[in-house]
Amino acid sequence: MKVIITGISGFVGQNLSSYLSEKKFNINAVSLRNSTWKEGLDGDAIIHLAGKAHDTKKTSDASEYFKINTDLTKELFDAFLQSNIKDFIYFSSVKAVADEVPNVLNEEVTGNPKTPYGISKLQAEEYILSKSLTDGKRVFIIRPCMIHGPGNKGNLNLLYNVVKKGIPYPLAAFENKRSFLTIDNLNYLIKEILDNKNIPSGVYNFADDEALSTNDLVKIISSTLKRKNRLISIPKPIINGIAKIGDIINFPLNSESIQKLTENYVVSNEKIKSVIGINKLPVSVEEGLKKTIKSFIIK
Repeated sequence: MKVIITGISGFVGQNLSSYLSEKKFNINAVSLRNSTWKEGLDGDAIIHLAGKAHDTKKTSDASEYFKINTDLTKELFDAFLQSNIKDFIYFSSVKAVADEVPNVLNEEVTGNPKTPYGISKLQAEEYILSKSLTDGKRVFIIRPCMIHGPGNKGNLNLLYNVVKKGIPYPLAAFENKRSFLTIDNLNYLIKEILDNKNIPSGVYNFADDEALSTNDLVKIISSTLKRKNRLISIPKPIINGIAKIGDIINFPLNSESIQKLTENYVVSNEKIKSVIGINKLPVSVEEGLKKTIKSFIIK
């Protein structure tokens, strides 16, 4: 099977292309920066990974998100509709529908993103879903949660450095749950979609099976580093007071950083597992995180 991948130079693109190549898929990288990219659209499936990632430092111009995440996706999808390619797999994000998750996020939620990144992704989704498909074509909108894997520290970097330096983690009084996605499970799920033509078009969340608290994550990092677990339960009112001071003096422990470390964001993966016909993904959340953390140690 010939698979076209956009955004192949990114973390997911590199890992997914290597994995699929090992499984005997023929991979063709297409750069949407090249004005002649439409000439390279010849294959059985398109996996659209290219896009502008969420800028946590908030320095990006909002228009860039819509130019890249929305308009380019529309153009690529239109080209797919006019081609003989059978499958279109678009990597959106859980942030396309929700910045906060009070309970469990499933695919039926009504999108209400607050950031230009999330809005641009949702607009691309809406455009894709508004189009009719000819017989034999399938379209998948994938909403992954926080992806990690060897070589990609991402949002794990802050906690990793705290534990590595022996700094006590002061937010143990906050109990939360959030979902992660190891690159190994992502690769597996995409291969299953490509291989199994009985899987219907639709929107699918990608997440590991179990959700973890940040306290659990600190324990896993400590165990992997063979460091003493330094969880400290400072009362919440004191932490919130420190956060308000941090907002004023630009201290690392501020309202935004505390929210990121203590918020709930649980994502259901039941829909994708149901259509594949499995009860569990190949890699547990703890196994995946340990593998990622060990790669930091080696480097």
